[in-house]
Amino acid sequence: MSRRGARAVGGVVGLLAVCGVAVAHGGSLRDASGQELAVPTWLFLSTGGAVVGASFLLASFVTDRRFVAAVHEWRRRLPAPRRALAWVGHAVGLAGFGFILLTGFVGPTEPLRNGAIVLVWVGWWAAFAMSTYLVGNSWPAINPFRTLTAPLARVLGDRSVSLAPGRAAWASTAFLLALVWFEVVSPLADEPRLLAAAAVGYLALSTAGVLAVGHDQWFAEVAPLSRLFSMYGSVAPIQRADDGLELRLPAMRLTDGVVTTDGGVAFVVALVWGTTYDGFVGTPAWASFARAAVDAGVPPQLLYPAALLVGFLAFHRLYWWAARKARDFAPTYTETAVLARRFAPSLLAIAAGYHLAHYLVYALSLSPSLFGALLAPLDPPVARTLVLPSWLSGVGVATVLLGHLFAIWVAHATAYDELPGRLQAIRSQYALTLVMVFYTMTSLWIIGQPAAEPPFL
Repeated sequence: MSRRGARAVGGVVGLLAVCGVAVAHGGSLRDASGQELAVPTWLFLSTGGAVVGASFLLASFVTDRRFVAAVHEWRRRLPAPRRALAWVGHAVGLAGFGFILLTGFVGPTEPLRNGAIVLVWVGWWAAFAMSTYLVGNSWPAINPFRTLTAPLARVLGDRSVSLAPGRAAWASTAFLLALVWFEVVSPLADEPRLLAAAAVGYLALSTAGVLAVGHDQWFAEVAPLSRLFSMYGSVAPIQRADDGLELRLPAMRLTDGVVTTDGGVAFVVALVWGTTYDGFVGTPAWASFARAAVDAGVPPQLLYPAALLVGFLAFHRLYWWAARKARDFAPTYTETAVLARRFAPSLLAIAAGYHLAHYLVYALSLSPSLFGALLAPLDPPVARTLVLPSWLSGVGVATVLLGHLFAIWVAHATAYDELPGRLQAIRSQYALTLVMVFYTMTSLWIIGQPAAEPPFL
């Protein structure tokens, strides 16, 4: 980590240290949608790691560079009225933002009946986020913060002050970690007034960012939500091209230089860890650990931010260990930093698979509450949830494994693109595959845990 990156993370630590105790992400929404996994823990943990390891062995047999390149270069142009779609996106985003402010400040206070709560957590953070990696990233058009601050760009013109790409990525990483912490420890999913105020706060942050570095750089490189959806969108089959839209095989864009700086690597790792952390703090294991830590003298105000930062640093160091080992197993003149940047996008497939596993049942079970709140925002019907079949929880396991299989293939294709020797390319993936197995086992273990209320509400 660079000194500037360390200072950015240190600033986040300082911010977190003065904040309050945890209230638990999800709140009433998580309790309403809880569903235990119907697959024995020992079975999916053992088979999950084995599937990832076996997929690496199978990918190793694909050594025809022309075939690998053909798979990643396949694309079809999709005619689309991009300008009209952009205007529709602007209108939808502004309408949604206004809806959140209206229902958040004056709507019902019950979480499952408040339109702001269900629209943000069910409609946006669950369903819309899924669409960014299952279909394509439409956030640049929908983003209401970008639309509302666009007049500033015309007033300010070109900015003479800008951040280097690496520093911008580190700043975005720090903002993302801060957002993950705030989401987990604040009652955003239970208090609509606070959620509406947070939306206004993010608009204020966006305005300050635009004033500091300019509209284009803020939303292209620094704004954490924009970078997050951009990373998720690189997994999607529909991508933006110079002349419109194009259809590609899922996750195949991940070999196209999606990450170009060490800060970008940190953001990808933070994205993987952030979703993992979000699920981990809702497990019985975390509840037991948290109580034991507080009994041992750890202030509850520091427990959650410390776990967030320690986990991120552990995931970050583990990934860089894999990048260094890639050079040891496959001697090459390519620098470790270059290998780290090239392989990092493969982790985005893992992040997308785990997000889908984490939120699929959640979104489906709470969809009646979403539709009810949208149809009658100020006087919604009594909140309802769908009772889903138990086998649907197994879909979460499948999406985690599918994400890791895509990651294995992307890493394989990246190695063949970056390194000249066939055996060299295969050996460079050894350590990364071990890290992916670790991520797989961790994600599957979290999915298999029953929901537990994080302590110290």
